[in-house]
Amino acid sequence: MKTMNILMCAMLMVFLVNCMGSLPKEVPSGPKTYKNKIDMQVMISRRSYLVHVPPAYETRSPLPLVVAIHGAFETAKDMEKRSGFSDLADKEGFAVVYPNGFGLFGLLQHWNAGHCCGKAAADGIDDVGFLVEVIKDVKKRLPINPKRIYMVGFSNGGMLALRFAAEKTDTLSALATVAATIGSTTAGDEPLWRMPNPVAPLPLIFFHGLADEAIPAQGGISPMRGGDLSFVSVGDSADFWIRNNSCHPDPIIEEIRNGAVHIQTWQMCRQDAEVMLYLMENWEHVWPGLHYTADLNDENPLKDFDAAAIIWDFFKSTYRTP
Repeated sequence: MKTMNILMCAMLMVFLVNCMGSLPKEVPSGPKTYKNKIDMQVMISRRSYLVHVPPAYETRSPLPLVVAIHGAFETAKDMEKRSGFSDLADKEGFAVVYPNGFGLFGLLQHWNAGHCCGKAAADGIDDVGFLVEVIKDVKKRLPINPKRIYMVGFSNGGMLALRFAAEKTDTLSALATVAATIGSTTAGDEPLWRMPNPVAPLPLIFFHGLADEAIPAQGGISPMRGGDLSFVSVGDSADFWIRNNSCHPDPIIEEIRNGAVHIQTWQMCRQDAEVMLYLMENWEHVWPGLHYTADLNDENPLKDFDAAAIIWDFFKSTYRTP
């Protein structure tokens, strides 16, 4: 009975999301989130995404665009709700697109990040190509500033974002990830998968909880994944981009929130493409935003911590040069 109730609730959520209107080609109104499908199909389903339009956008110059990618077994709607980017977009005047991963009937959606995860990776689903098409489709429908396209991803979505940034570096102005690393390997003789070298520097900000057991910040075997998957550490992931961006090797180190958040910043990089790393004490495999932190006790140093606001402050100071 419990299983049936869960299934019915999941089907209702899929139905409600599918009832969203599509983004019209002529002057869509905001603030509003639309659902669009594009001409890419996996198995029996066309690929889809949500896009949030801020209010009165037509009176402004071309919009910055944030591509926000959900984690494994989540949805675009989950990412919108938990990250807080749509509310922030309404205040700051940018558009947000939330792509949907590969899944059956809109359920258990995940991504092929090259090294993770599940059936999407095993079947070689072209999720990098899908994101390229999503960005193209949004640009056809909204006045997007091509020099201000940003990407952020959580967990498996963050891994895809890192892969996309390496393979399509010239299309982005900056990148942010939460609870993600650049590579992993399964038990046995399978070699470690690593992304290709990016073609240019790219500003990047990492967030990672030090209590994350799904993707340990220090790297190594994930206790929550049956002990058969081992991840590159977030420190090694940052080093990959520090080298790519030719940053000074010694970071600026600071602590905030009564020592609960440790920040490292690498500067003096090519094209000012600095790299930042936020490490959060006692934080698990959860998006560190107001959806969760607003309910923490007042004594908790992470009360009202908002990763989306920090990420947008990092993004809005960067733009892609020709």
